[in-house]
Amino acid sequence: MKNKLLLLAFFFTLIVSGQENNTFSLNEAIEYAIANSFQNRTASNDIKAAEKRKWETTTIGLPQIDAKVDYINNLKQQFPGVDFNQDGIVDFGAKQSITGTATLRQLLFDGSYLVGLQASKTYLKISEQAKEKTELGTRESVINAYGNILVAEKTIEILLRNKKVNDRLLKGARIGYENGLAEQEDVEQFEITEGVIKSSIKNANRMKEIAYQLLNLILGNEINTEITLTDTLDDLVISNTDLNLLAQDFKLDNHIDFKIAENSRESNRLLMQLERSKALPTLSAFANYTYLANSDSFTFFNSSQNWIPTSVFGVSLNVPLFSSLGRSARTAQSKIALENSDIQLEETKQRLNLEAEQARSNYQLSIENYETAKKNLGLAERIENKQQIKFKEGVTTSYELLQAQQQLYSQQNNYVQSMLNIINNKATLENALNIPIK
Repeated sequence: MKNKLLLLAFFFTLIVSGQENNTFSLNEAIEYAIANSFQNRTASNDIKAAEKRKWETTTIGLPQIDAKVDYINNLKQQFPGVDFNQDGIVDFGAKQSITGTATLRQLLFDGSYLVGLQASKTYLKISEQAKEKTELGTRESVINAYGNILVAEKTIEILLRNKKVNDRLLKGARIGYENGLAEQEDVEQFEITEGVIKSSIKNANRMKEIAYQLLNLILGNEINTEITLTDTLDDLVISNTDLNLLAQDFKLDNHIDFKIAENSRESNRLLMQLERSKALPTLSAFANYTYLANSDSFTFFNSSQNWIPTSVFGVSLNVPLFSSLGRSARTAQSKIALENSDIQLEETKQRLNLEAEQARSNYQLSIENYETAKKNLGLAERIENKQQIKFKEGVTTSYELLQAQQQLYSQQNNYVQSMLNIINNKATLENALNIPIK
């Protein structure tokens, strides 16, 4: 019995642990996505591949050793029965022969190799920067998806509250109509509102489901994984309202997009150097050691078999003399590509500065709009409450109450959207300013 209880406790712990793993605050969701999202996992693999590519390029300038064995069986001998060597060591008339050769090669000088080493380092840096760019984009995507879920839930909460109020008004209107105290138009007005609210609730529930699936996709989960969010929309609005961020300086040199543009220019500069280096000579050295054996029958594994060793050492110099101006054409093309990189780098500077200013302006506007929406919502609620009281007292019509309700619903939507805008625009501004992930 004790063992069964321990086993049940163990499984209960696993279940609770599994549930906790699917519970996220916004910051936890960001950390989880950076570690597990499809894009970030791919970016991590790209860095590993770049590191291997760097080493692959490095090995070109390191010693290379090859070995091979050639076996020949002269089915039809060129000199049948002729013995060219009476001591039996070398017999060109032998029917079978084996040659084993080991060759050592060493590159002494190659301009292309030197440029390739620099290019492989740049390629690795580009992969690392792409990973950083992916992480920043992941942070913004998680924030947007997380906020969309909270907005959908907040919208459903407001709609259910509106439905409760409208159901009460509709019930009163029907009782009043049955007793001759209200007109049929009053009942119909509230029935119209009821239909609109029900349709809005269904749509909001569908949007909520899609928003959860989108967040799961960004997190790297199966899209129908059940997850729980611990932050509320109100909490995020408070934590994402940061006026100090508006005064933060924009540092262009630290911006990831600017670094990527600089590396793109560096890649084209190295490409131009590569084309120029192809006009330089290449120098390499080699040495090999060979064993040769001949026999009329397959006796190569016998201890009595004679093997003749030979060895050579050499240096190879390759000097490109004339390419019919092909190299000049390729060098000119690479120079044009470098000039284009300079133009694109300048364009990137101007664009990033503009994006930072736009993001700063949009964030400030979203804070101002939130304060306005919050105030207007309070006014719309008071107006609608007064119209409800007047309608009950019979001093106003259902049409006037409906207008007050429509105004309230509009301000509710504006208020919820203004909350989402603060969250999303802060994320956009953080990316525009290249604020690092904490």
